[in-house]
Amino acid sequence: MEKQKKIVALSLGTNLGDKAKNIQQAIEYIQKHIGTILKKSNDFNSEPWGFSSSNDFLNCCCLTESMLEPEELLLKIKFIENEMGRTYSEQGYQDRIIDIDIIFLESEVFESEILKIPHPLFRQRDFVLQPLSEISNQLDPVTFISVNQLTK
Repeated sequence: MEKQKKIVALSLGTNLGDKAKNIQQAIEYIQKHIGTILKKSNDFNSEPWGFSSSNDFLNCCCLTESMLEPEELLLKIKFIENEMGRTYSEQGYQDRIIDIDIIFLESEVFESEILKIPHPLFRQRDFVLQPLSEISNQLDPVTFISVNQLTK
């Protein structure tokens, strides 16, 4: 069976270094390793979510056409984050040079030990909903509520 191209909604965030450059570099990596970017939102500034930091975030979302399966997609994202210098901590959320989350993969619901799609926290995050609503009004395949309706 031939693989189909699917539209993936990704959320990007950075709060260290040259934030605009980090977003641009991540976009270039996504184009190279994941697929063609069809749309990109404007960049949004936001306060840290889930932890304290004096460094605000720069966030955006993009719609990308990809032939990768969900866990392949996650591996490519982790590769990009590592290439850009992302570090991880057992302590939870922390400042980071780049963070890329899979929000939607078409209208699929996917769950494994390492990945859940749609992203389980996206409905609570204005820094995802605001930029995503600029480029998509997709229905959440779990709640059947559109992105615009979820946006506060």
